[in-house]
Amino acid sequence: MNNAVLVLEDGRVFHGTPYGAEGETFGEMVFNTGMTGYQETLTDPSYHRQIVAMTAPHIGNTGVNDEDPESSRVWVAGYVVREPSRVVSNWRANRSLDAYLKEQGVVGIALKGTRALTRHLRERGAMRAGIFTSPTVPEAELVERVRQAPAMSGADLAGEVATAEPYIVKAIGAKRFTVAAVDLGIKGMTPHRMAERGCEVHVLPANATYEQIMAVEPDGVFYSNGPGDPATADVGVLRQVLAGGTPFFGICFGNQLFGRALGLSTYKLRYGHRGVNQPVQDLRTGKVEISAHNHGFAVRAPGDGPFDTPFGPAEVSHVNLNDECVEGLRLSDGRAFSVQYHPEAAAGPHDAAYLFDEFCEVMSRA
Repeated sequence: MNNAVLVLEDGRVFHGTPYGAEGETFGEMVFNTGMTGYQETLTDPSYHRQIVAMTAPHIGNTGVNDEDPESSRVWVAGYVVREPSRVVSNWRANRSLDAYLKEQGVVGIALKGTRALTRHLRERGAMRAGIFTSPTVPEAELVERVRQAPAMSGADLAGEVATAEPYIVKAIGAKRFTVAAVDLGIKGMTPHRMAERGCEVHVLPANATYEQIMAVEPDGVFYSNGPGDPATADVGVLRQVLAGGTPFFGICFGNQLFGRALGLSTYKLRYGHRGVNQPVQDLRTGKVEISAHNHGFAVRAPGDGPFDTPFGPAEVSHVNLNDECVEGLRLSDGRAFSVQYHPEAAAGPHDAAYLFDEFCEVMSRA
C-alpha cells in the first residue's frame, strides 16, 4: 500500500497510509474529541481550511448517508483517523466514509499515532500542517512547503463559505416569527431548529447590508457560526442592528462578532475547543450543560460583573469549566445574546436547545 505522511510546521512528521483521496493538502491542524458525528464535522463550514484529526479510535463505522450533512459539501481541508472502520454497519448508510472522501476530493491519512498527535497539539498549539500521499521529495522540503501555507490568524473566510444568494427556510407548522439569519458558515440544522419553533428563516449572505436585513422585516436577527479570524470581520452592520433594538442571537463566530460589536477584543486559543463534550456553566442559574463546540478563537471580556457597552450594560452569561473562557454574552436588558457553542446539536448533546426557545421569547416580548 502507498505511504502517506502528515507534516507539521514545527518539523514533526507522522507516517501512515492514505485514506480518502490521494494527493496533497494544507491547513491548520486541529483535533476533534467527538466519538460520533463525523459526517456533521466534515460538512461544517467552520472547518474550512483545517485538517481535522479525530481522537476516537474507530471512524467510519456507520458510513455516510444523504440525510445528515450540514451543508452541500465537505469543508475540511484534510482528515486524520487512527483506524478506519473496515465494515459499514447502519441501515441509513449508502456509502463508506472512505468512498465519500474520495468522491469529495478530501485527502486523508490513517495513522496509529493520533494520541501522540493530539498530545503534541495540546502542548505546542494548533499549527499549519500538510498531508502528502506517496511523497517524492525529502521530508525537510515538505516541512518548508507547510510553513509557506497561509495561517489561520488574520484569515477572512466567512465570505468563502456563505451562500451567494438569499434563501428561505419555511416555518414548520404555523408561522410565528420572521428571522433574518446572516450566513457566516451556517449549518443546515440551525435554521431547521428555528423552523421547528415557528420561525420563517431568511438566510442572507455574509456581506448583507443593514438595509437588506431590515428588508425582510425581521422579528429577530441571527448571526451563525463560521470559519476564520473574527478580528478580520466588519461589525458595522451588527452595530446598526443592536442600535436599532431588533432582538439578536448569535452562535460561535456570531458570538465573537457580538463581542467585537460591544467593544470587546478576541484572541486565538492555544488549540481550541472541538467536540461534543465541553462543560459550560450558565452563570445566571449555575446549571452546567454539556455542549458541542468548534472554535479556535474566543472573546476577552470582564468576568466580574456587568460592563458598559455602546448599547447599555452587558455581562458574561456562560463560561467554559475546562479553561474558564467566555462562552456567552448578553445585554442586561435581554434583547441581545450569544453563545460560543452549537445549540443545534449537529452533532452533539441537546442540553442547549433551550437557547432557541429563549430567542423566540425575546422576539415575542419585542
